[in-house]
Amino acid sequence: MSYEQHFGLTEQPFSNAADGRFFYESAQHQEAMLRIEHSVSTMKGLTVVIGGSGAGKTLLARRVLEKLEDKGSEYEAALLVIVHSEVTADWLLKKIATQLGVPAPADRKADLLPQLFERLMTIHEAGKKAVVIIDEANMLKGKDIFEEFRGLSNLEVPGRKLISVVLLGLPDLETNMAVDPPLVQRIAVKVGIRSLDQESTANYIKHRMIIAGAKHEIFDADALAAVHRLSQGVPRVINTICDNALLEAFLVKKDKVTASLVQDVAKDLGLAGA
Repeated sequence: MSYEQHFGLTEQPFSNAADGRFFYESAQHQEAMLRIEHSVSTMKGLTVVIGGSGAGKTLLARRVLEKLEDKGSEYEAALLVIVHSEVTADWLLKKIATQLGVPAPADRKADLLPQLFERLMTIHEAGKKAVVIIDEANMLKGKDIFEEFRGLSNLEVPGRKLISVVLLGLPDLETNMAVDPPLVQRIAVKVGIRSLDQESTANYIKHRMIIAGAKHEIFDADALAAVHRLSQGVPRVINTICDNALLEAFLVKKDKVTASLVQDVAKDLGLAGA
């Protein structure tokens, strides 16, 4: 028997793998979503989203993409995830062109830029808006890369940009972008993602439990408060604590997750304050 069966769940509720079904729109995430949607719908150009590790930026990025894809007649949208810091400006520009549907993108920048501009004009003339979302953008380094974003922001028709770029990353992103002050000046919308407060942490846990099939509350009130204190409201850490707490409760044959059980799990995980 698994802990899912023990608690009557249909799946594990606290996986750290990105899954849009589990996206919880806290007040701040709702605000972030509205700011991003405003920026891309009005084609402001460059939007920057900054948040700490585990704050939920990846789920936010995927949720934004899902909402844009749901409006397929309005947007041509793509999501890129940067997985290492050795990305070059040429690779990034070619990847963006590929994601936006440029056929056979050229290797030479001098040939690629006209291709990309032509594709963006085609999208514009079709009455759609081109949006590129880049997650883990803090991995992007070097002035040459940020100069490409500045170049993209210069592609426009009277009254609007031809492409919206949304960069999501750790606070390092701001430091990295500082090498190109003119680009920083072009940031149209900037969004900060903070840790969840105690009420939002409790609602986040309840939300994920419901999505996973919970028919009643398994974490008691003191357990919810303990999770918030020990996780400091960071969603990724909340997930780790709660997943381990459910497993531990199953192993000791308890039907409820209590504060003492959460405390024990956090101690085993080596979390500060446990």
